[in-house]
Amino acid sequence: MTENQPQQPQPQPGQNAQGPEGPERTQQLPMYGQHQQQQYAPQGGQPRLDSGPQGQRQGQYPAGGGTYPQFGPQGTHQGTSPGPNWPLGPQQVTATAPKPKRRLGLAAVALTALLVGTAGGVGGAAVYSASNDHSTNTPSVTAPLNGNQAAPASAPDGSVQSAAAKVLPSVVKIAVASQQGQATGSGIVISKDGLIVTNNHVVAGAGQGATLTVILNDGRSVPATVKGTDPLTDLAVIHANATDLTPATLGQSGRLAVGQGVVAIGSPFGLEATVTSGIVSALNRPVTSGDQQQDSTTVFPAIQTDAAINPGNSGGALIDLAGQVVGINSAIKTAGGSGQSEGGNIGLGFAIPIDQAKPIIDELVAKGKATHARLGVTVGDAQSSDGLTNGARLGEVTSGGAADKAGLQSGDVVTAVDGKAIASGDALVAAVRSHRPGDQVKLTVTRSGKTQTITATLGSDNGNPTG
Repeated sequence: MTENQPQQPQPQPGQNAQGPEGPERTQQLPMYGQHQQQQYAPQGGQPRLDSGPQGQRQGQYPAGGGTYPQFGPQGTHQGTSPGPNWPLGPQQVTATAPKPKRRLGLAAVALTALLVGTAGGVGGAAVYSASNDHSTNTPSVTAPLNGNQAAPASAPDGSVQSAAAKVLPSVVKIAVASQQGQATGSGIVISKDGLIVTNNHVVAGAGQGATLTVILNDGRSVPATVKGTDPLTDLAVIHANATDLTPATLGQSGRLAVGQGVVAIGSPFGLEATVTSGIVSALNRPVTSGDQQQDSTTVFPAIQTDAAINPGNSGGALIDLAGQVVGINSAIKTAGGSGQSEGGNIGLGFAIPIDQAKPIIDELVAKGKATHARLGVTVGDAQSSDGLTNGARLGEVTSGGAADKAGLQSGDVVTAVDGKAIASGDALVAAVRSHRPGDQVKLTVTRSGKTQTITATLGSDNGNPTG
């Protein structure tokens, strides 16, 4: 069944896709090292609520990254190296020889210059030698300190340090090697015997002939296999060959509040065990991301955060300051446009809420696939006379589906679900996908200029989102 939504004008490269043309599109976090360039996806058609990602967006979706630049030039010598006879220099016997204490002052100046040079990357051996010219009991300034180092500061409860310490052992790096190349992402340990949740797009390339490796927090590398995937929610579960892992504690995303502190942990650009912090910027943000290679689109009600998230963070943990996982990092908004290399963090990252992920994870572990709520309609954006979107306009209603049984009609405009405003077709898709089959939802509907409330019992796609 195809989408009834009329085609919208395509934005030009570099244009912001917000405004009359509809909501912004974001990109899935690509895995580092897979591709050289990306394009930000312009808006295409709308997805449908009853059959998954058929409303494919047009444009090129990002799927990779570039290579690391060098970290910078080596340090240069600062200051002037002393001569071979330093610190006293050659002696000259004259009637006006300088006093000894003045000579010592000159030696101190020379030592200062040499230490500055050491900070720039040279002179270490000279310091060691000069320090032992006068006494073999004088310790080297370059020798490691023993016994007097300060202990690490204790981490107070509720701090980023404390939260990160609790979860770092449970976040892993995932490496995929196939005929198309190599790439990395992140994952979260959910069982002692090796179950790990990640994004579907992290392991999508781990098909026949590909190898999947998990790099644990303690440095070990173990092989892994894919246990189940769900492209519709961009979730996957893999099984690592290990029995002594530390599972993370899963929290409740429904208790999050805008402005609350959160921490992201993962392997951006392959840099494992990276910790960044920020706040919850928004909740229930309708996010559309896609993978052109898989010809799929994902719409989910995301947690938006300004914690730095970059390619390679995909599948990693978003945690609260109690050290509990509240989201699975999945997508970012980049400023890159056509012809530009892959963009990085600009403070707009998105995570799948853990409340939505939990039932999908359970089904993937048990059956290898997942079911999703279905309303049974096609959907597009409703526009007001000034061209702004003001709800979700229903298209074709599937006979016998949840919408049909509830009395919804083609042309109805849904403006709220359970009292929460719906501003677009994507917002309605995201709201429905935040529920489970069998849930009841109250829809605020405008029909022929009149507003009414309709209760619908959501159906199920029975694990076949495209059927």
